[in-house]
Amino acid sequence: MDRLSVEEYKESRKTPLVVVLDHVRSLYNVGSVFRTADAFRLQGVCLCGITARPPHPEIHKTALGAEDSVEWQYFERTEDCVEYLKQQGYTVLAVEQCEGSTLLDEKLKIKDEKLAVVLGNEVKGVQQQVIDMCDGCLEIPQYGTKHSMNVSVTAGIVIWELCKEYIMKYNK
Repeated sequence: MDRLSVEEYKESRKTPLVVVLDHVRSLYNVGSVFRTADAFRLQGVCLCGITARPPHPEIHKTALGAEDSVEWQYFERTEDCVEYLKQQGYTVLAVEQCEGSTLLDEKLKIKDEKLAVVLGNEVKGVQQQVIDMCDGCLEIPQYGTKHSMNVSVTAGIVIWELCKEYIMKYNK
C-alpha cells in the first residue's frame, strides 16, 4: 500500500495542525486520536491533565503504533499547553458548543497557518478556563436528540474538515 515507515513519517512534512486532549479519560479515545493524527500527518498531539500517555497497552490497542510515529507532548495543565502553543504561533480553537462558536461547516477564516484544536473530557467537555484562553470555538452542527459525540469521533470529523485545505498543500 506504499505506506511510510515510522522513520520516513517522522522526516515528512506535517500538516500544521495540533490536537490537544484536555483531560480525556478513555485510553481507547487517546489511541484513536493518535491513529487519526497519523493518517493526516498532523504536527502532533498534546496530552493534558489526566489524559494517559504512551506507552500503554490500551492506547496501543487503538493507535496500532501511531503513538510511535506521531510527536506528542504532555502538559500537567491544559492552560500551560495553550499558552505554549500560542507562543509557538498557533491559533488555538476549542471544539465546544459555546456562544459565538463557528460551525464547522462554515468557511473558516484562519489567518495563521498553524492551528491547534482542543478537545475535552468525555463528560465535562473543554474546561471553561481553557475555552476563555482560546482564540475561538468550533462547533459541529448536530441535528439529533443528543448534543455531543464521542471525543474520538469528534476528533476525526474536525481533523478531516480542517485538513481538507491543508492536505494538498503540505502532504504531497
